[in-house]
Amino acid sequence: MINTNPVREPSKVGIIGCGWLGSALVESLVKQKYDVIATTQQQEKLKYIKSLGAQPEILSLPFSDGNEGSAVVFACKTLIICIPPGIRRGKKDYPEKIADIIKQAELGKVETVILISTTAVYEGIIGNVTESAKLKLDSEKVKLLTEAEQYILNFSNQGIVLRCAGLVGPDRHPGIFFRNKKLLTAPNSYVNLVHQNDVVEQILLMIKSDSIKGIFNAVSETHVTKKNYYMAAAKAFNVEPPSFDSQTEVEELGRKVLSDKLRNALSYQYQYDDLVAWLINSERTRLN
Repeated sequence: MINTNPVREPSKVGIIGCGWLGSALVESLVKQKYDVIATTQQQEKLKYIKSLGAQPEILSLPFSDGNEGSAVVFACKTLIICIPPGIRRGKKDYPEKIADIIKQAELGKVETVILISTTAVYEGIIGNVTESAKLKLDSEKVKLLTEAEQYILNFSNQGIVLRCAGLVGPDRHPGIFFRNKKLLTAPNSYVNLVHQNDVVEQILLMIKSDSIKGIFNAVSETHVTKKNYYMAAAKAFNVEPPSFDSQTEVEELGRKVLSDKLRNALSYQYQYDDLVAWLINSERTRLN
């Protein structure tokens, strides 16, 4: 892939939240000789982070009295926020957590903040969707996500919001979703997905650029129906195909999230733009 933007090499990169995506990002950064500080809220995960080659640190969010400003992660030039919103679990403090992070980033040495957000912010929108779409703020989920993103966009230095589609990749094969015979709704709607490797590569390009800022969608060109995609996924994972809710089987193709803005800004070519082909290759690998 090509990157024609001005390049700098931050001395340290901080990652807040070392889950599935954060861990993959740590590994890639360490391979490229970055000094990485990665945070977790779990004491038992410190050893795992260290094994990845990063400096581990406990960081509990939102901050309580006395623990704000003490984290060394805010001494990094680049900060990447990979914490899940938790809205599905009934939590509503996601904006508060992001606000706390930005407050400390402003006080620290942080020059660039990248928030890993989600295309779920487009809930309720039909048709082709770009970053400039008018959001449905009457939805509590959309409102909470938007509020959190706004803290990033208001950051005094370089703020980037990366709205990721549904993530797939190693240990997150879509076929595993059907092991409990899950009933899928809206089978004729589009899938909006992106591979972990592509998101990691896009972040790596972003942290090297001093001209990239604003909101970007991260999504592959795999715009097939849910029914076609997840039938292929079930076959590739050698499980029974999922059942589809006939009551939601309408002709409407739903939401198609577009990523032209990011592709152009980074001159980026996706490694996994065709995730149906990725499924087929996964099946071949499994059988060999």
